[in-house]
Amino acid sequence: MFGNFLYFIVALLVYTTYQPPTRPQIPFYEAMGFFVGLSALFAGLTWILFKKLEDRLSKSGAAQTEQAFESLMTRQSVLAIGLFAVDIYALELGGYLREIVLFDMLPTLGALVFLAVFIGYLCIIWASAYNVHQRLHKTGISRRNYVVSNITFSIPVLLPWLCLSAVADLITLLPFETPKALLNSTGGQIVYFLFFLFVIAIFGPALIQQFWGCRPMAKDEARQRIEDLCRRAGVAYREIMVWPLFGGRMLTAGVLGLIARFRYILVTPALLRYLSPGETEAVIAHEIGHVKQKHMLFYLFFFAGYLVIAFSSLDLLLYGALYAQIVAGPAGFSEPASTTFVSIVFSVAMIATFLVYFRFVFGYFMRNFERQADIYVYNLMDSAAPLISTFHKIAASTGQPPEKPNWHHFSISRRIAYLRRCEEHSGWIRAHHRKIRVSIAVYLICLAAIGWLGYNLHFGAAGQAVSGKIAEQVLKRQIRENPEKAGLHVMLGDLRYSRENVTGAISAYRQALSLEADNVQALNNLAWLYATQPRDSGFFRPQRALELARMAADNSQQPHVLDTLAESYFINGQYEKAFTVEEKALSAAGVNRGHYREQLEKFRRAADRNIP
Repeated sequence: MFGNFLYFIVALLVYTTYQPPTRPQIPFYEAMGFFVGLSALFAGLTWILFKKLEDRLSKSGAAQTEQAFESLMTRQSVLAIGLFAVDIYALELGGYLREIVLFDMLPTLGALVFLAVFIGYLCIIWASAYNVHQRLHKTGISRRNYVVSNITFSIPVLLPWLCLSAVADLITLLPFETPKALLNSTGGQIVYFLFFLFVIAIFGPALIQQFWGCRPMAKDEARQRIEDLCRRAGVAYREIMVWPLFGGRMLTAGVLGLIARFRYILVTPALLRYLSPGETEAVIAHEIGHVKQKHMLFYLFFFAGYLVIAFSSLDLLLYGALYAQIVAGPAGFSEPASTTFVSIVFSVAMIATFLVYFRFVFGYFMRNFERQADIYVYNLMDSAAPLISTFHKIAASTGQPPEKPNWHHFSISRRIAYLRRCEEHSGWIRAHHRKIRVSIAVYLICLAAIGWLGYNLHFGAAGQAVSGKIAEQVLKRQIRENPEKAGLHVMLGDLRYSRENVTGAISAYRQALSLEADNVQALNNLAWLYATQPRDSGFFRPQRALELARMAADNSQQPHVLDTLAESYFINGQYEKAFTVEEKALSAAGVNRGHYREQLEKFRRAADRNIP
């Protein structure tokens, strides 16, 4: 079931990392025809494959069929992600949705529509798998409840994204510039993400337990035992809830919440029905172990750590995507195809980063935290025998071989073996606690190193040099393909100027003006370059700067153009004209008014002293 979390997050990454072309390249009706046809083909294939597996169940053993069932579930889920990617990248269905004003204003709505499409693909898998699942596990729930349980168990993983994205949409609609500017800055995005992560971690459990349909446990002997155990362990909680997961027929329990006011202990009806009182206490002791060892707090920090990983790898991924664009050009791709190719490279890299981080690093800590929670039973009970017998019952109820591991738990056989090893020698308990401490220390050191590297790549001189070089190569390729586009030469000039390549910038601006003599950006930027260079640099040309600035201002009265003209008057000693033009620039300015006020003050002082 936990694999569904990964599928949902990967699907979300597929959608959010896609950079669509300006307009969809496939006609709408053709795209919808392909969408319906591929979806029908996927549904038919999935139904046939699970029907064949159902027929095979009567001929082979349950253990072999169980392995085949899990493999088929995984394959079809991965295929669903692939089909979803085809909808986004090949059919460009998102582009048509963005043409609707409401979806353009609120991108979260579009994401929800396409996530509903992905959930539909998963529902096809679950509905097709129902008969095999029933014959293997004999849960007795209906097909509808089986599908709904899978959905309701998995969807809360999208809650943090939904809150983040929805509030971000609302901020962009507000008539206030400061929140938008903060949200568009790197630091603002980090603070915004961390704030919502902690808010959701604290208040989210109250929403999740309601979404799962949990209800307070009756005040009976079983509840009294759980309350007594929590009291002995010193663990406070808001409520003990009955968790109707898969119709309440799964043998499991859980705990939600970082703080006592919003902490819920969850138990399924099957656990209360089939386990002895001692076994139930052992399971609750395991869940208490998660609380006492502060595993949930570490998980929260671990998710925040992904922000560091993503931020640090973002520049590397962007460099790779830009390099892919350089490669894509000579390959004969059209501009839209080249953009899609780069978007695919970037998306695949982001998804790979996520999968490696969560599947392997997070999986490592989850497995070892589960073992640490297992051995916490010794803090509350004399023996782990009740927990061991519970593991045997779980293995029997699921029909899975005890030796089968998964990415977030050690196999039942290994968990039992370690508990028995601890029964024989308590040193194994201390050894595992030491292993956890060392692992966390190594993780923190690696995270700090990656964060330092990411900071230097993003803000350091080395990162800026690399990004500038790659961006220049991309622009040069585009210029080779479109040599008559003056705007591309202006962009190249701006890039070179930002990298202090003044000679190269002048060459690019002049080339733009040879193609389009009245190009305002080329006129303005070249004028500013001539006007602001040191007087002894050989590039300081006040007269030429004034000529270019006048030509730019004749074609545009934008604030930055007027500011360049005022600066050009200033360096030519015409202080009154500089002051007058800068007043117009300040009046026209909507943002960054501080710069224009500083310029006005500079011109006023010069006019008063009548010196350059």
